[in-house]
Amino acid sequence: MNANGVAAVAKSYQTFNPRAYLQNNYMPPRANFTSEEFAVPWKLRCLADAFATGDIHGRTLIDIGTGPTIYQLLSACDYFEEIVATDYLEVNRAEIYSWVHDNNVGAFDWSPYIQHVCRIEGKGEPWKEKEQKLKKKMTKILPIDVHQPNPLGYELSPPANALVSAFCLEAVSPDRPSFDRALRNVTTLLKPGGHFLMIGALEESFYLAGEAKLSVVPMKEADIKESFANSGYRVRNFRSYDMPPSLKIGVDDVQGIFFIHAQKSA
Repeated sequence: MNANGVAAVAKSYQTFNPRAYLQNNYMPPRANFTSEEFAVPWKLRCLADAFATGDIHGRTLIDIGTGPTIYQLLSACDYFEEIVATDYLEVNRAEIYSWVHDNNVGAFDWSPYIQHVCRIEGKGEPWKEKEQKLKKKMTKILPIDVHQPNPLGYELSPPANALVSAFCLEAVSPDRPSFDRALRNVTTLLKPGGHFLMIGALEESFYLAGEAKLSVVPMKEADIKESFANSGYRVRNFRSYDMPPSLKIGVDDVQGIFFIHAQKSA
């Protein structure tokens, strides 16, 4: 195991600034809801379509490396009794806690996201209802370390029915073998036959979050599919998005985004 590399990654995250990260990635120009040609609406569409199949549901969904964001859970909240947020960094867990519990005072404003998801799901759901539903279902906000064989530090019983993860594993892995190990580690949290929805960066080597410059293991579409196959999954759906020049704003060198829906073998 690349222990030095993993330790260096952990150290680099100590200056991670959640607000700078949110500003860079979840405000305009990337968060422009006028068209799915923009990065954020594309991600929300992938997730909405996956949950709309009705195949992904159950008691527990775990979000691996939630970061300071909740958008990746908006379409999930109709299909699970409880949603567990996880992150390595206390500052990110605090950001999520603030949104869930502090009545949005001082928290990032996710209302445009919630409104957009309600629109594209087309169920006529009032956005405030969706917001309250997600908050009520986010019962736990836990520390996680994807580089440990037991990422939550205890055995999860029963395992989760589904996992979601957005921009986590490739951003905390110093190299491809570390990514593959991290994927295998978090797979232990998922029941056989369970579903994993992952969104991540294609061919990115770094991103900025305030003073922090974080290295990323550059992944291609074939790498992602191979990693999932080697970890015992069947790929149900794969989509990719090319980052247009107008959204290359100097905060990273990402070339695109991937979405994968994979099912763990039973």
